[in-house]
Amino acid sequence: MAPSYETLRDENLDEEDFDYDEVDVSDLKEKYEVQLEQGYDTFVVIDGLPEVTEEQKPKLVKFLLKKLNTVGKTSEDAIFMPFGDHGKSLRFAFVEYSSPAEAAAAVRQLDYSPLDKKHTLRVNKMTDIDRYGREGRIDEEYTPPHIEPFQEKEHLRSFMADPTGRGRDQFVMYRGDTVGVFWNNEKDQPENIVDRPHWTETFVQWSPLGTYLTSVHQQGVQLWGGASWTRMRRFAHPFVNLVAFSPNENYLVTWSNRPISIPDEGHPQLSIDDDGKNYVIWDIETNKPIRSFAQQDTPAAGPDGEVKKPAKFPWPAFKWSADDKYVARLNQGTSISVYELPNMNLLDKTTIKLDGVVDFDWAPATVKRDGVKEYEQLFCFWTPEIGSNPARVGLMSIPSKQVVRSLNLFSVSDAKLHWQSEGAYLCVKVDRHSKSKKSQATTLEIFRVKEKGVPVEVVDTIKDTVINFAWEPKGDRFVTITTTEPVGATAVPPKTSVAFFCPEKAKGNAVGNFKHLRTLEKKNSNAIYWSPKGRFVVVATVHNTQSSDLDFYDLDFEGEKPESDKDLTANLQLMNTADHYGVTDVEWDPSGRYVATWASAWKHAMENGYHIYDFRGEQLREEPIEKFKQWAWRPRPPTLLSKEEQKQIRKNLREFSRVFEQEDAERISSADVAVVQERRRLLEDWYNWREVVEEEIAEERAELGLPADPIEELLKAKAAEVAPNGEEQVIEEIMEEVLEETEEIVN
Repeated sequence: MAPSYETLRDENLDEEDFDYDEVDVSDLKEKYEVQLEQGYDTFVVIDGLPEVTEEQKPKLVKFLLKKLNTVGKTSEDAIFMPFGDHGKSLRFAFVEYSSPAEAAAAVRQLDYSPLDKKHTLRVNKMTDIDRYGREGRIDEEYTPPHIEPFQEKEHLRSFMADPTGRGRDQFVMYRGDTVGVFWNNEKDQPENIVDRPHWTETFVQWSPLGTYLTSVHQQGVQLWGGASWTRMRRFAHPFVNLVAFSPNENYLVTWSNRPISIPDEGHPQLSIDDDGKNYVIWDIETNKPIRSFAQQDTPAAGPDGEVKKPAKFPWPAFKWSADDKYVARLNQGTSISVYELPNMNLLDKTTIKLDGVVDFDWAPATVKRDGVKEYEQLFCFWTPEIGSNPARVGLMSIPSKQVVRSLNLFSVSDAKLHWQSEGAYLCVKVDRHSKSKKSQATTLEIFRVKEKGVPVEVVDTIKDTVINFAWEPKGDRFVTITTTEPVGATAVPPKTSVAFFCPEKAKGNAVGNFKHLRTLEKKNSNAIYWSPKGRFVVVATVHNTQSSDLDFYDLDFEGEKPESDKDLTANLQLMNTADHYGVTDVEWDPSGRYVATWASAWKHAMENGYHIYDFRGEQLREEPIEKFKQWAWRPRPPTLLSKEEQKQIRKNLREFSRVFEQEDAERISSADVAVVQERRRLLEDWYNWREVVEEEIAEERAELGLPADPIEELLKAKAAEVAPNGEEQVIEEIMEEVLEETEEIVN
């Protein structure tokens, strides 16, 4: 019979005759020791369960399985719930999943999730329980945690309070190896706030509301902010290439073209579950990763072992709903995956199947559709023609996944989705080909999202191909740029036409049909930049070596309106034209008062630097800077004023304007006084310096026995000069003077 604890004799337990140190059992220990990471990595321990009896256990297990199976596969037989001597459960359970990845997902997504109103689950890996909970790892005596004294943090929106009271905007410049943040001073030299060399390794980027400045490094991403520009957050994603924020700055997406590799000694923020992934979604507040994803278009090795270049992928790869509650990813040609925040669970545990889906885009604002009271977020998508099935554009409501409007299209070469900033309109730019596929034209399918039934209006008066389209922010007008020549890379950029569209006048608050306002032919323009406040637009030519035009337009010009435009909601006027040679980028400041244009050294090395214009197109400042790379205005958060308050301000704008004009005049005059005072100070300093130098020279001449005034001595010597024979010399000079002059004409 095998020995048991009860059958062991006392002599067998005597340790005095047995020296453990003389026996080397390391080889046996290495051979037979259970490796927890390999043996129990599919198990998790769930705490926080309600206390139940044996009769109540099946009901609890069945209820618990619904939550456990949202992240993986497990069964009733794989759940072990210990019971105490009192006949009730001990409020925890062991659960086995089918794979270690599912167990890791359970820990990541179910920890701190509510089971019901009274119970919150705590989920941990079984290997972690053994690693951190074994004897000696936890002190038996409770030691209260050390609480750091409260320290008041800097206000992250301090940039909204301009110390001069002029409501200036900030911008960041990246030139050479130095990054600096400045106040815009219009015509004057920008006021430097902070300037740091090697602040970033690749580029800088503002968060959407202007709270943080992002710097990108080989080790990861850092967020800076506050009045002292201290580091607020750090996200350790090695070799990060691109970053993208959620609209409300709650989350951050980082991407690297190199898959993450977790070293043996571990990683400060990422776990082994993130190994091999390219994308990481972070919670900015907690500074922790929520979930990671692999790149879908991973390059594959050819038959000769050579790695093929991956296909281009759209950025951002993850797109956010307007309220940060959902994020979605396109699975090219098959489906769209929508995840719920903050747990990153797949909505309804399934992807949205859409055969052939090419692109999608969320509405940039939460839209209130006519007659719909339930909460919803909208996104649009389009699928191409497949076989005999037509191309389709759809508008889907989330979380219901209901397609609230769809439109079938034929002879489609391509389509682009353009939301208006408030989500009131969706324009689908459809490029259609002829039957022979030799020619192409564009139609605009405009969804009126806020109107009942989401009617679709078609603008089919465009005979050419639209290469650029832009809605007016917070408005209902748009601009297009078209060309008659094939789209693609050409030695000489094609001539383009710029067309303006606006609605007809309608009764009440209704918006009329969209009508063509004006077309400007034979242009070189290829880019459209609307003021963030609407009304003003810059139509520019960028990335063009032959032309660099900037045209400034006003669509609400207060002058006389042409008779043909009486029934339209716009009055177009060209305010000014400018030229910035080699311009690569154009950006409005968030107030809509100034426009910055720059020529980046990332694109070319000719005449790098920036220009600043006012909204009318008058150049305020020009500064060439060697190795100038990047300019970015600091965004502002949305205004706290209601629409009624904003309307009242516009109504009384003339009164405010007088105050501002007086302040500007005083500032200019005070600046002139300051310049005069500075010049006087410099002149006084120069007089003082000259007096000191003259005293030093006089002392040196006295020491050398030289006359104090050499010029006076020379004059005396000149006056005492005499001829060699002792007589004074007389020098005669003959002067000729014309007294009168007459002119006589001889035949």
